Amino acid sequence: MRWLLVAAAAGSALASTLTPAVLPLIVRNPYLSTWLGDARQPPWHEWPMFWTGERIGFSVMASVPGSDRVYPLLGRPHDSLSLEANTEYNVSFPTYLGAHFDASTTNFTYMIPAPESLPKSTEPVELILSFLSPITPTSTLRQSIPASYMTVHVKGSFNVNLYVDLNGQWVSGNRGSQIVWELAHQQLGKSDKGLKTWEIRRETELLLSEVRDQAEWGTLHFTGPSDLRHEAGTSGIVRPRFARTGTLQNEIDNDFRGIMEDEPIFAFSKSFHLNSSMSASSTPATDSVIFSFALIQIPVTQFASARGLTFMRPLWASWFSTVRELLDFHYLDFSTAASLASNYSAQLAIDAYKSGSDDYVDIVALTARQVLGATVFSGTPDDPILFMKEISSNGNFQTIDVIFPSFPFFLYTNPRWLAYLLEPLIEHMLSGQYPNKYAMHDLGYHFPNATGHADGRDEYMPVEECGNILIMGLALVNSLIYDTGVGAGSVWSSLGSSSFDPNPATSAFSLRNLGTHDGVFGLDDSWGGSTKGVKQAKKWVTKSYRLWKQWTSYLIDFSLRPHFQLSTDDFAGPLELQTNLALKGILGIKAMSQISETIDNDEDAKYYKNISETYISKWEGYGFSRDGTHAKLAYHWYGSWTTLYNLYADTLLCFHLEGTSSASSSLIKGNDQQKPLAPSDSNPIKPPSNRTGFVSRNVYKIQSAWYDAVRQTYGLPLDSRHLYTKSDWEFFAAAVTSKPVRSEILQSVAKWVNETSTDRPFTDLYQTEGTGGWPGAHFMARPVTGGHFAFLTLDKACGGKATGGLAFLDEPDEKAEEVEEIDNFEL
Repeated sequence: MRWLLVAAAAGSALASTLTPAVLPLIVRNPYLSTWLGDARQPPWHEWPMFWTGERIGFSVMASVPGSDRVYPLLGRPHDSLSLEANTEYNVSFPTYLGAHFDASTTNFTYMIPAPESLPKSTEPVELILSFLSPITPTSTLRQSIPASYMTVHVKGSFNVNLYVDLNGQWVSGNRGSQIVWELAHQQLGKSDKGLKTWEIRRETELLLSEVRDQAEWGTLHFTGPSDLRHEAGTSGIVRPRFARTGTLQNEIDNDFRGIMEDEPIFAFSKSFHLNSSMSASSTPATDSVIFSFALIQIPVTQFASARGLTFMRPLWASWFSTVRELLDFHYLDFSTAASLASNYSAQLAIDAYKSGSDDYVDIVALTARQVLGATVFSGTPDDPILFMKEISSNGNFQTIDVIFPSFPFFLYTNPRWLAYLLEPLIEHMLSGQYPNKYAMHDLGYHFPNATGHADGRDEYMPVEECGNILIMGLALVNSLIYDTGVGAGSVWSSLGSSSFDPNPATSAFSLRNLGTHDGVFGLDDSWGGSTKGVKQAKKWVTKSYRLWKQWTSYLIDFSLRPHFQLSTDDFAGPLELQTNLALKGILGIKAMSQISETIDNDEDAKYYKNISETYISKWEGYGFSRDGTHAKLAYHWYGSWTTLYNLYADTLLCFHLEGTSSASSSLIKGNDQQKPLAPSDSNPIKPPSNRTGFVSRNVYKIQSAWYDAVRQTYGLPLDSRHLYTKSDWEFFAAAVTSKPVRSEILQSVAKWVNETSTDRPFTDLYQTEGTGGWPGAHFMARPVTGGHFAFLTLDKACGGKATGGLAFLDEPDEKAEEVEEIDNFEL
């Protein structure tokens, strides 16, 4: 595959079929996160917003020389303009042609009418606002840059003036905060070209602090080319001045003040000279201008690392010695970043269409920026780290059961980023700072402070977190093991250098070996593959093997019959003997048997395999209804049912292929002669002698049929207690159902996207009936929507054989294995 793939990129950005209520504009991390709310309305209907729904100052206008008309395009700059007719300007609205988006880009298209002085036959000017927050799976260096672009494209035969401004709400959640600003000029090399940058920050920064989830430290850099006009001043003065004159004054109001005190705004304007004669032209001209938006924070977090509580620098600082160097690189890198992002979006659209539909293409495209918008890259090239905020639900830092639902996105896009997410958790627990024997829930109560839980009193989800991290651990190992690029779990994994760094002091997945390909600097080396992948897996597992064993020991003791505790769905409350939770724990034990094989520890591998096989046979007896039609919510709760979304891991980890001709020795090295431990007298179930797969195929079949029966207007409810659902778990569950059921669930979610009354970035928790609204808790903009990639990840798992291994779900139903019900067992 070529490193840059531009073909079909524009098409993918213009193929949107869904109409979500909110669209991403500038979404890069938890603090640089700007969205368009009320997106089914024209973009001038409301101000853009921070992910919380807090409106922020960001506006775009256009005017036509020789005309008295000014056209709001984005935000509500007309709030500062008189709407009454006067001799100076008239507020008008353009023809809005709609929004289109792909994984990295959101475009808004308008038609600006010709002035009355031109012939009536003069075509309108087409103006496109294009927002790019590039996802670059082949370049972690670029992905680590906390900055996005807005490009304005114009095409037509008469001149147009452009105006863009923003205010201080980008740098503080407190509207009363005092802010300071300046305009920086930067020459680019020996040319006469340069850049202008507005730099805005709090006068007194509050390091590593938030107000209403917005950062209270860091500087916003708003950049454009040096030939732009600029002005800083009061919104009620600057905007009307542009409306009257079509330009700005190159003046700066240096009266520093509060964010909403005579609201200071920071503006650029540009005149597009599409027709110098101002007469009708038969040949439309084109032009464009690029703006960039960067939020620079040093440090980005604090982290209780092995060396103690540490202020963590951004990863980009390893390659750029100054902020100015970074900003210049980012601005000038637009074409490369756009091409790399187009490659990703185009491939994503192709893969999503194969595994879903046009609607699925839109759902994953809408999801991608949201997932990465909860993350911050840190560490060094020797030891890269990716931090994650549990956005909106409680703000926890590096929550394992938030990483888990998001991990299909990372496996599909760039598995090394999943490794970087797990790294700080592993480092912290290896250092002995966490006292419990099970895996911790999170690294800190609230982002950006990863201060740990030295008292061990983090949120209590022991089976959940142990199962999650073991499943992700094996998924990561499996992603490294493939022979050719065709067998890689991510399309981009096999690109780059195949050299291996044996230095035990560095990460198994360091970024020391960046390459240059097709003239593009800063590209990652390959992820695994062949002997490199085996060596990387061994290096990674060996370093932390005692932790993997420790977590598995906990599951052996407590996963088969989980006591009263929370699962990841903590909003539903604690419950004992949860069927779905027990399955996760058992799959975690099974995963450990293959993690052990990674370092050739056959004794441990046999031990964990034995236990997992005994447990799964018991679980199939405990967890299902008397009539064998569905899984119960809890072993003892007859009449209940649950979405068995943890079944997804059985397929993703290729366990369902055991005993079939598709089983791969590179991933599944099971010993066919190894027998399960003898079942206890309290549960005399015996696994079928001719069993195929780890979890019985009948479990898949009955759950698929059950989901079809209980599906509601907007999707598949989480369980029998409520009509609300979790979109991440819907996609986990649907990925391992028959094709018709999978399609039905997908179409229900797509219908919800088009009709939901929720008005925040893609919520993962919503009602499946009524207006598809909030069920109480307002979850929004959370990275867990990475679970929407479950179909895509599965299609590439097991060397491309995982989905084929589910073909039995679409075959005529023959005599199925019975799932026996045990009426009496010791709890």
